[in-house]
Amino acid sequence: MQKSFKALNIKCGGCANTVKKALKIEFGETDVDLTQEPRVVTLEIKDEESELSFRKKMRSLGYPLEDEDLRRLTKGGLKAKSFLSCAIGKINQE
Repeated sequence: MQKSFKALNIKCGGCANTVKKALKIEFGETDVDLTQEPRVVTLEIKDEESELSFRKKMRSLGYPLEDEDLRRLTKGGLKAKSFLSCAIGKINQE
């Protein structure tokens, strides 16, 4: 089923490119809406395990979801990861 999630730290096309490429193999085509704030990521989620995998992957890229408890995560560390992911996405843009 198609599901949408609000993601933090996504700022530009480079960020969106990184997200799309990182999720493509496991989730197929992914849409990142850069017109909304926070950004909306829409993709195919098969089950609860699939959603947990998606959430973990987004955190690893530095793009946590808006509904996550960020007190237990290092906010600064996530921003730093997102800057790196963004730079990689800009370099690898198609």
